[in-house]
Amino acid sequence: MRVLFMGTPDFALFSLRALVQSGAEVVGVVTQPDKPKGRGYELQPPPVKVYALENNIPVFQPTTLKNGAFDAELAALAPDVIVVVAYGKILPPSVLNAPRLGCVNVHGSLLPQYRGAAPMQRAIMEGCAQTGITTMLMNEGLDTGDMLESVIVPIGENDNFEDMHDKLGEAGAALLLRTLQGLGEGRLTPVAQDHAKATYAAKIEKADCLLDFTLDACAVHNTVRGLSPIPLSFTHTPDGKLLKIIESRPGRADVKAAPGTVLSLDGAIEVACGHGSVLFTRVLPEGKGRMNAADYIRGRRIAIGDILK
Repeated sequence: MRVLFMGTPDFALFSLRALVQSGAEVVGVVTQPDKPKGRGYELQPPPVKVYALENNIPVFQPTTLKNGAFDAELAALAPDVIVVVAYGKILPPSVLNAPRLGCVNVHGSLLPQYRGAAPMQRAIMEGCAQTGITTMLMNEGLDTGDMLESVIVPIGENDNFEDMHDKLGEAGAALLLRTLQGLGEGRLTPVAQDHAKATYAAKIEKADCLLDFTLDACAVHNTVRGLSPIPLSFTHTPDGKLLKIIESRPGRADVKAAPGTVLSLDGAIEVACGHGSVLFTRVLPEGKGRMNAADYIRGRRIAIGDILK
């Protein structure tokens, strides 16, 4: 089976690495163009590109797939299947219809739940106890294709985005290999999604990162861990300084104070919520590096009775 791989970030790397280590014939890797990063805005290659070059796999970085821009290269590669994992671009019909076995997508949720750009973050932020991976045959819709296989992955009560990213990356890689074997042997029957049960995981915006202390403590804790280690949730101290939150845990249930009030500074920053309190244990103050809350407290940057908002 000739496999063309399309993906860009670290999450895609789990699946590409598994394909290469399994001995699959990966005829090429399509990834996003290099992007400027850091203070010097130097061009940085996507993780998938770095790995592909290290393994002597041809790399293609088209700026667009529309209007047949990649059709000639695609025809020359002649893949039996295209594997797509967090590529970041919409595939036109000319690409979707090119391989004889179709385009197989590895999606980080149990479809039809959490279609869209941020399924892992949204599942954590909404307090789900489990999520998973679905492999599907892609069509022109946004994560609307027929499903092939799925696997459930539990979400621990303190798992953050990084934890689930790695767990789902490993699970997705294993499921992909199983799916490709079944697809090649003709054992899989695609199953249409129940579109009436679909939910959408929108891209994380800045507004999603501002903590709302009128919510209950568990909801605030879920927001913190769903956005950690990046892009990080945040609040503001009374002097208007930005305070990003890296790590938290639920606090007391019997709290009676205005939401956002700092209740205690005993090794962690305890903040009143709409119901209960939340404890911030690691923070990123404006203009500083990441630190334990205890170090931030010792710097006298916050006081009991302050209102965070």
